[in-house]
Amino acid sequence: MNRRQLLQNLLVVSGGLATLPAWADQWCPEDFNSPNGFSLSEQDLLRSVADTFIPGGKDPGAVSVGVDKFLGKLFEECYEKPVQDNIKSNLAELDENAKTKHQSGFSACSQKQREDLLLELSAAGEKNQKDFFSLLKSETIRGYNTSKIVMVEYLKYKVVPGHYHGCVTVKS
Repeated sequence: MNRRQLLQNLLVVSGGLATLPAWADQWCPEDFNSPNGFSLSEQDLLRSVADTFIPGGKDPGAVSVGVDKFLGKLFEECYEKPVQDNIKSNLAELDENAKTKHQSGFSACSQKQREDLLLELSAAGEKNQKDFFSLLKSETIRGYNTSKIVMVEYLKYKVVPGHYHGCVTVKS
């Protein structure tokens, strides 16, 4: 690349960076949702469900290790559209049940109230609700157990167990 082309590219990039703040002024978080992704309210419900399954306390909970973000990304990119639709409809139904029983959304309910609402789903007669409950529970546990914080600090996982000691004298 010659010097003239380099200066030209540098000028274009610096002009783009100078206009970026004015161009990005009207952005909001909803603009970054993908078409199959979860809305902000659905992500908040996923966060509350994960926090209900593994609440924080003395030890880190599911939300503090990022399980809520893991669930959103996992369901968005690794599951088919019918499963995503089932998750979304059951999240909305869960929130509606919380509003009718406790006069507040699922996220605003106490830990005990959220546990009771989720246990009702597990005992429900409908297959969609049972599938929803078991999927969220199993993936929350998997996300928590495979997070770096839990693996390294609590399970004492080492990527390479033991050490290699080369050039060790052996007595014969």
